[in-house]
Amino acid sequence: MKAIDYACPATLDEAVGLLAAANGRARVLAGGTDLIVQVREGRRDLDLLVDVKKVPEVNKLSFDAKAGLVLGAAVPCYLLCRNEAVRRFYPGLIDAASIIGGVQIQGRASIGGNLCNASPAADSIPALIALRATCVVAGPKGRRELPAEQFCTAPGRTALDAGEMLVALRIPAPAGRSSSGYLRFIPRNEMDIAVVGAGAAVALDKTGQTIESGRVALAAVAPTPLLVERSEELLRAAAVSDETIQRVAQAAQAVARPISDMRGTAEQRRHLVGVLTRRVLAAAIERAKGGTAG
Repeated sequence: MKAIDYACPATLDEAVGLLAAANGRARVLAGGTDLIVQVREGRRDLDLLVDVKKVPEVNKLSFDAKAGLVLGAAVPCYLLCRNEAVRRFYPGLIDAASIIGGVQIQGRASIGGNLCNASPAADSIPALIALRATCVVAGPKGRRELPAEQFCTAPGRTALDAGEMLVALRIPAPAGRSSSGYLRFIPRNEMDIAVVGAGAAVALDKTGQTIESGRVALAAVAPTPLLVERSEELLRAAAVSDETIQRVAQAAQAVARPISDMRGTAEQRRHLVGVLTRRVLAAAIERAKGGTAG
């Protein structure tokens, strides 16, 4: 077995310096639930693992009613799921985090790691996209930001340049009557990969009868998690109705580019996109009204 160097920097600058000096032969280690398996199975050939668990910025979890949520890239799922502010204002993120593996995995795995792994079927990414998350990236040239829907560029590939790392995710503060949700279809009840996943976020007016804004995103139906761009147009100033939900579901089916594999056929996946989009939108709307759907 190949020897791999290990470093545990205490600052973000030190971590970035180590990554930059490794010329693409290093990876960030946070939870390691995907990375360690990939290295052990020979799917990643590395010279250095950079453990960031001592770097304050990537372990920050904070919420402000005006600024919104800051979620460090290394914050484990179990801490996210225990946070009362996240549970109240970002339930779609909780839906996703709570089904990433079992209890042991959630003690290590992070939303940032799930994003950086860039699986087309990742559960957290549609929720992040629906919630308009921004990725904060640091590298040798400084910091930059990009929308979550632009972070994954292909299966297992991201928009990170050489020497860059994901620092945190920023999610806007919720509007007055807003909520979110995430649903997936799997062939068995636990620790499986989504055949299709759908995330949605909506904001309602004071009456609860009109959708002021909303977004839908999908997993496992394209080479990367997918924003349904027309969903924003169709949900803006739209009536809360079955007809509105159906139009968005049809738009989601139209942009899905599923394949057939051992977990399902393209035809089945396209059908599931419609079903899950309708269900997750209805759940997000009900939550925004103050109900308990989902």
